[in-house]
Amino acid sequence: MTPTTTPTQTALIEVDEVGKNYGSVIALRDVSTVVNPGEVTCVLGDNGAGKSTLIKILAGVHQHDTGRFLVNGNEARLGSPREALDHGIATVYQDLAVVPLMSVWRNFFLGSEPTVGGGPFQRLDRRKGKETARTALAEMGIDLRDVEQPVGTLSGGERQCVAIARAVYFGAKVLILDEPTAALGVKQSGVVLRYVAQARDRGLGVVLITHNPHHAYPVGNRFLILKRGRSLGSMDKKDITIEELTRQMAGGAELEALEHELREVAGQ
Repeated sequence: MTPTTTPTQTALIEVDEVGKNYGSVIALRDVSTVVNPGEVTCVLGDNGAGKSTLIKILAGVHQHDTGRFLVNGNEARLGSPREALDHGIATVYQDLAVVPLMSVWRNFFLGSEPTVGGGPFQRLDRRKGKETARTALAEMGIDLRDVEQPVGTLSGGERQCVAIARAVYFGAKVLILDEPTAALGVKQSGVVLRYVAQARDRGLGVVLITHNPHHAYPVGNRFLILKRGRSLGSMDKKDITIEELTRQMAGGAELEALEHELREVAGQ
């Protein structure tokens, strides 16, 4: 099923029959989907499905070999993650790129801290940094008691939310989240998904990478299912139920064939 946008809407990101090879290995082939403002596009698949390859293309780490990659309606070949950021595409990886012993507010800026003064008298503006971080986090609904506390003292879900708020503050239009709930329990996963929905409601286009359809379905507007580097389809939410999404993710036809085979063996 081919993804579509409305006549008045230009997709923030569109991939059209995109493919990527590593030597003789086909990592991705003929993958198409769109990321619209104020929507969540969920990319689902097991390990080896091609999710990481697609992320790297969108984030500017690697370039596609075939197909078209469009940003705001214009064809693009991003040469680096910095170039992707310049186009408003921010990626939050599983390792989060945080420094556990550094304070929450320093991690919020992480190399872009506000300063005061000039030349040899330039120094860190701690007051502005803390106030800015606290306000930005509060706007995302993240209420921390103390932004001076080490980020390593936060829960996994809270650290994910700080990384999301940081990307939003620094002007991301597209937010790519790499398996943000993979290592989290049910409650913390719910916290992260709530902030994913908040980013969506602020008008960002969100790409949620996950292997869990039960995390994707509540927040997703569109679902791209990958298997062994190929697309099983890119479907709008109205066109697929959670049961069908789960069945496709689990390899429904293969499981049915296996169940049939096991019944035959058991009957012998």
